[in-house]
Amino acid sequence: MNDASPVSDIHTRNKAILEPLRNAMVNFELSNVRSAIADIFTADAVIHMPHPFGDFCGPTDFFDACYVPLFEAMPDLERRDWIVMAGRTERGDDWVGCGGHYVGTFVGPWLDIPPTGHLTHMRFHEFYRIVNDKVVEIQTLWDIPEVMMQAQAWPMAPSLGLEFCIPGPATNDGIIPGPWDEVKANASCDHIVTMLKHMKKHPSQGGPEKMEMPRFWSERVNWYGPAGIGTGRGIAGFRNWHQIPFLNGMPDRGRYVDEITYHFFGDGNYAAVTGWPNMIQTVTNDGWMGIAPTGKRITMKSLDFWRLENNKIRENWVMVDLLDAYQQLGVDVFARLREFNKVRVPGRLSFPIGDA
Repeated sequence: MNDASPVSDIHTRNKAILEPLRNAMVNFELSNVRSAIADIFTADAVIHMPHPFGDFCGPTDFFDACYVPLFEAMPDLERRDWIVMAGRTERGDDWVGCGGHYVGTFVGPWLDIPPTGHLTHMRFHEFYRIVNDKVVEIQTLWDIPEVMMQAQAWPMAPSLGLEFCIPGPATNDGIIPGPWDEVKANASCDHIVTMLKHMKKHPSQGGPEKMEMPRFWSERVNWYGPAGIGTGRGIAGFRNWHQIPFLNGMPDRGRYVDEITYHFFGDGNYAAVTGWPNMIQTVTNDGWMGIAPTGKRITMKSLDFWRLENNKIRENWVMVDLLDAYQQLGVDVFARLREFNKVRVPGRLSFPIGDA
């Protein structure tokens, strides 16, 4: 944002507060990123990370446990945001949602994933709650399985959807400038909240027609799921490669809303949802994603973005902590990864690769 322009509202200001951190991560240097985090985080910020990292109190342990090993594995690490949006939830909390990729040359083992020597991408959805110009909470999902897949070290069931490097918005307008438009933001949120209410009518109240999906979703929607589920094109692609298997395996989805929290905020044509966790369901019937049915009720953490076009959802970026879901069901994905890859030569590749 231009320093000469007025900061017209809290959401524009909050996005500007994160700019130094985002800029420091473009050309990632540990000292610069550590300093940027220390400047904008409170000392007791609550930081929620995906499995296997867990939760942290304060930025120091979080940085050392999460970013330092990632940088050691990818010494030319950089961050590329394609969505930066902000808004206020119905609870009155102010959030900034960022979506994009971390990319770098993967030359050192990370979380027991063997290095490839190639450019590697890892999608992130990171949600920052800001109070009095400081980050007090983060909810973050990193697509760690995406890195496993690129390393050809996949330890889980095959994806039903397409796996590829997820793009940013087709309209190239995901980095949303100010001023924040409350009417437009609320309209985007209302569309998503109403859509989700209709989605929950199936299967508890009837067939797929109860969801009225053509009312809410574009026929050409792209639904970008996490690695392990994959991407679907159009309403049929979303239903075939995600929703039908999901509901077959967990038909009680949506019955425990009183036990979870999720909050929506909007910015322009975009909406987002936070929640930690924001889903509860029971794995039954034929199971889900190749996991045998356990009859166990599990929680799920999902951080999502939607883009509306002509009053319908045209793109939906979805991240779910699948590693945590597997863990709750008694499957140690990292143990499986080590078993599948124990004959690969461990260790670090030279960097930069290509020296004579």
